[in-house]
Amino acid sequence: MFGKPKYTIVKVAKKKEIPEGLWTKCEDCGDIIYNKALEENMKVCPKCNYHFVLTAPERIAMLLDEGSFEERDGALRPMDPLLFKGPRSYEDKLKEDQLATGLTEACISGRGSIEGKRVILVVTDSRFIMGSMGSVVGEKIARATELATNLRLPLVIVSGSGGGARMYEGLFSLMQMAKTSAAIAKLHEAGVPYISVLTNPTMAGIMASFASLGDVIVAEPKALIGFTGPRVIEQTIRQKLPPGFQRSEFLLEHGLLDMIMHRKSLKPGIAQLIEYLT
Repeated sequence: MFGKPKYTIVKVAKKKEIPEGLWTKCEDCGDIIYNKALEENMKVCPKCNYHFVLTAPERIAMLLDEGSFEERDGALRPMDPLLFKGPRSYEDKLKEDQLATGLTEACISGRGSIEGKRVILVVTDSRFIMGSMGSVVGEKIARATELATNLRLPLVIVSGSGGGARMYEGLFSLMQMAKTSAAIAKLHEAGVPYISVLTNPTMAGIMASFASLGDVIVAEPKALIGFTGPRVIEQTIRQKLPPGFQRSEFLLEHGLLDMIMHRKSLKPGIAQLIEYLT
């Protein structure tokens, strides 16, 4: 008894570490989701229905019939007309995002089919300088719109841009708003349908130009949609904004959207719209 040590040594088992890349935390409800289950659910939270951001290639694979996509204008590359300098130059930023995303620019355009119905598709990608619209993005959208007009094929543009006009290119980027809007006006004159799909986020110059000009404007649930973000608006007008301001559900209630579609319903829903419109 007298030889008992003053301190008791307790061996604690090492905590098993969870391998990285297996789980994702929902940005809305905070639930931890197994990545494989998330992918099987089209990257929609099974608990709160939050729609995670998809890349442009993921969008194309989800919307178009397998093997039907033919990319166009993939060789177009952005220039640096202002020789923009800052903490990081525009040229460095382009190289960085091209390496990180595997894209040459913030959108992909081409031809394909949705449930057997031929379409012209454009998808913007928020990973590339927030999906902002520079000269190449505007040119791709304008060319795709002109192709849809000439071939009389429905145009579908999926917008996912929180960056608006790309100010690294100054006035050249702002000109793309007018150029894309003019091309879509010609599309309307030709009587060719245009379905605009708004995802989280769709903001600024994108929303102020081609994204708001669809014959039918569809949005995913809870997507942030508007021109300026709610925090900036509150600071400017010095008033508290209503709950859900600039979210899909609020905008549908106030007449800016035609409908909200769950991601699982998007492909058959667009196919049905095309059938009605054509």
